[in-house]
Amino acid sequence: MGKKLTIVIIDYRMGNVKSITNAFKHICDHHIVVSADSQNIKNADALILPGVGAYCDAMEHLKERDLVGLLNTEVLEKKKNILGICLGMQLLLNSSREGGFHNGLGWIEGTVERIDAGAEYRIPHVGWNDIDIKKDSVFFEGLGKDKNFYFVHSYYAKCPGKYIAATFDYGKTFTAAVQKENIIGVQFHPEKSQKNGFILLRNFIKLVEGA
Repeated sequence: MGKKLTIVIIDYRMGNVKSITNAFKHICDHHIVVSADSQNIKNADALILPGVGAYCDAMEHLKERDLVGLLNTEVLEKKKNILGICLGMQLLLNSSREGGFHNGLGWIEGTVERIDAGAEYRIPHVGWNDIDIKKDSVFFEGLGKDKNFYFVHSYYAKCPGKYIAATFDYGKTFTAAVQKENIIGVQFHPEKSQKNGFILLRNFIKLVEGA
């Protein structure tokens, strides 16, 4: 067995981190730390950015904890692997139009827009959907024929195709996952997606181990 990694789940009071923590502890023996402490983030081998709630609140919480500059250093300069989940994925983009215009982290070109799927489709989009993989990546290895994941959201990431790692259909085609170098984001909740979710979290660990 190799060196134990330290994976920090960033706790900025914008999501239930317990289920994500439990999922990682179920699939690996690495150190899983829930924290917004700057030293813990600096010492981390990889980062998880979860998120549930409003975009503007999430960015404010990151700023209040002086995390934006720190994360820019750790992710953009030191190239640490990071996985954004749900709202955490949306924060990776330039901006959001949820409740007005709000700047994001700006790591991946794009905007967050409200889902416009058609009158017969309910918003928020809640439930299971198959994804269509668009990028050849270790992150998606090992998935079977049924690539279904659990979604809960009203907004989606609109970005250039070169960053779209997977899509899903809900009246129209929307972004399910993004990837740019060491930065990965998923709109769905892998921690709630049972077997397929565990496969992706294991794959994320593989990426970190190989970094």
